[in-house]
Amino acid sequence: MEAQHADRIAVVGIHGHGAKHVEHALELERAGRARLVAVVDPRPPEPGAAGHDAGVAWYPTFGDLLSAPGDADRPDVVVLSTPIPTHLPLARAAMEAGMDVLLEKPTAASLAEHTELVAIAGRTGRRLQVGFQTFGSHAVPAATELVARGEVGELLGIGAVGTWVRTAAYWQRAPWAGRRRLDGRDVVDGVVTNPLAHAVATALRIGGATTAEDVAWVDTDLYRANPIEADDTSSVRVVAADGMRYGFGLTLCAAERAPARVLVLGTRGELVLDYEHDRLRLRTDHVTMDKTYGRTPLLDDLLDARADGSRPLLCDVRDTGAFMRVLEAVRTGADPTPVPDGAVVWQGEGGDRHPVVRDVAEWCDRAARTQQTFAELGAPWAT
Repeated sequence: MEAQHADRIAVVGIHGHGAKHVEHALELERAGRARLVAVVDPRPPEPGAAGHDAGVAWYPTFGDLLSAPGDADRPDVVVLSTPIPTHLPLARAAMEAGMDVLLEKPTAASLAEHTELVAIAGRTGRRLQVGFQTFGSHAVPAATELVARGEVGELLGIGAVGTWVRTAAYWQRAPWAGRRRLDGRDVVDGVVTNPLAHAVATALRIGGATTAEDVAWVDTDLYRANPIEADDTSSVRVVAADGMRYGFGLTLCAAERAPARVLVLGTRGELVLDYEHDRLRLRTDHVTMDKTYGRTPLLDDLLDARADGSRPLLCDVRDTGAFMRVLEAVRTGADPTPVPDGAVVWQGEGGDRHPVVRDVAEWCDRAARTQQTFAELGAPWAT
């Protein structure tokens, strides 16, 4: 494909994680697959940052880009890497302007906003890809196929474990960080719905739960060790419409960071997906497998879908409804319970300071394997 005929891309939100989208768009430009025509952010690109010296137009707001004269900077595809409360209005504006969208996760701040996004995509005929990068992992369909073939036997449950570390600097990165609400608007920036949202969405995907209707109910058990509004240590149980049970044990207050993993538990063994590294391990009574797979970037997939109108997106907005049912349960549930001081040890200094909840990694694993909450399991710091 000649570069001058390539899809034109704009990236909205270029600092933090958005910088990676700028870099990838420039990689696609070098490959002749696309052209980065604009970046949007209240702060212009910093000297030395990707796109700063590439002759890319900068606009302080998306409205400024939409109202710019001429078509030189008008994109075909918009990447939105912006605060959660802005997802709906920005995605709506882009689709109504005739643009396809790659929208960072989580999809929206509420199930109602998700429903509206689905409706807008249907009404405008635009493509709306959501940035659950794991949906581009080739290990996910491989896991689904192994389960369908009965490699782990009869399914007993599906779970996910995430034991990460987040420091004080992480919660200070933006005014909305760690907030449930800000200026009267939902934010829902907790462990379940943002940093470890991939664990939830990927486990549901492997089990075949994608739409909101695929979920029967959700039980949440939310805690926080940090001085924030949102949850940083939580267990969640999901029961799907087909009866499948999902358990999640997630924390940002572990003693050390471990790769997040999805567990598929069966009568003959288990399947473990280390989704951060696209690594799939199968252990049964007669087979052992350990394989690492490739991954298709979601922006590339969106461009491919634009070139082939019959090709479905890897993470269509419609396929994030089940995850949004979990986010809605977190959003409407009680505020997280503070972990008692006696169960928390603080480590580090200044911006590196972070809490460690006692034995939290073990409790997260048990929650995932049993589909029970911390409180039901009797974690000493849970109520």
